[in-house]
Amino acid sequence: MSEIKDFTLNCPLPISDYPTVTLAHGGGGKLMHQLIERMILPAFQSPLLEARHDGAVFNLGGARLAFTTDSYVVHPLFFPGGDIGSLAINGTVNDLSMCGARPMYLSCGLILEEGLPMETLWAVVQSLKQSAEIAGVQLVTGDTKVVDRGKGDGVFINTAGVGVIEHGLVIAPSAVRAGDVVLLSGDIGRHGIAIMAMREGLEFESKIESDCAPLNHAVLALIEAGVNVHCLRDLTRGGLGTTLIEIAEATGLQITIEETAIPVRDDVAGACEVLGFDPLYLANEGRMIAILPEAEAAKALDLLRRSPNTSGAVAIGRVTDGGGVVRLKSQIGTTRVLDMLSGEQLPRIC
Repeated sequence: MSEIKDFTLNCPLPISDYPTVTLAHGGGGKLMHQLIERMILPAFQSPLLEARHDGAVFNLGGARLAFTTDSYVVHPLFFPGGDIGSLAINGTVNDLSMCGARPMYLSCGLILEEGLPMETLWAVVQSLKQSAEIAGVQLVTGDTKVVDRGKGDGVFINTAGVGVIEHGLVIAPSAVRAGDVVLLSGDIGRHGIAIMAMREGLEFESKIESDCAPLNHAVLALIEAGVNVHCLRDLTRGGLGTTLIEIAEATGLQITIEETAIPVRDDVAGACEVLGFDPLYLANEGRMIAILPEAEAAKALDLLRRSPNTSGAVAIGRVTDGGGVVRLKSQIGTTRVLDMLSGEQLPRIC
């Protein structure tokens, strides 16, 4: 595994300056955040990229659209509660939903390793189909490539998605205001632990399944009910902690969350303690936060709790002026500042 070094370069730089920075298997965390901020954004200088959102939001032909893309390299391909097919559909649907869009059409690119059993491919294709039906989206175009044996780890999937925005809200970090409340849609950490348990052959007293699920129906219920949503984010790579830090840094506001309010299942907490993981930073594939005015919180919680994929929604904190940091108030009443992890806790998690 290559070493992750602290990335402190200022872009743009001559290409000869970059080899001193190496990526670990899977990448992510603080390094990936810095690569985006200091390499990708300066290179392309697009106002759509500057929004730092889960997708691009733009007007086209009189319609307001959202567009996103993602790649999925999870290992193992099949895990408790999901597989690479359901992950690809739900991940793309959720990114569009975080823009406040109604997901509509998806593309799917399959990168297949030579020698992949047809039974495995068929299972992935069926999962793609079923997950799209559940989310209410259509796969309308795609591509297939085959790579040499040993070069692809079975299946990699790239997806892109288009959704339509049917309201006038601006749902983005720029809309967050002091006094807003932070809502969390359910318990955290299950996806990361489910992957780790499957990967390492670990067994726990209870079966831990991934939370992999589409969030579009819950988000649309909020919007259609007139809730003034300010910001939405799904808690994938980097988990709850990283997501909140990114929003705090983008807004310059402080976010304070209550540790006792954050739901973590006992079996997940126990597994994290044994394995040395912090559930705040574990990836989730069916969880989100919603930031909105305090006056809207009760209504929003009621709506979220009516949806099966967000039935465990709770309020976990609030936004205040100053700092651009995230503070966690612990069970014993002490407060600490959350830091961005220097690397991902688990590679190949999504």
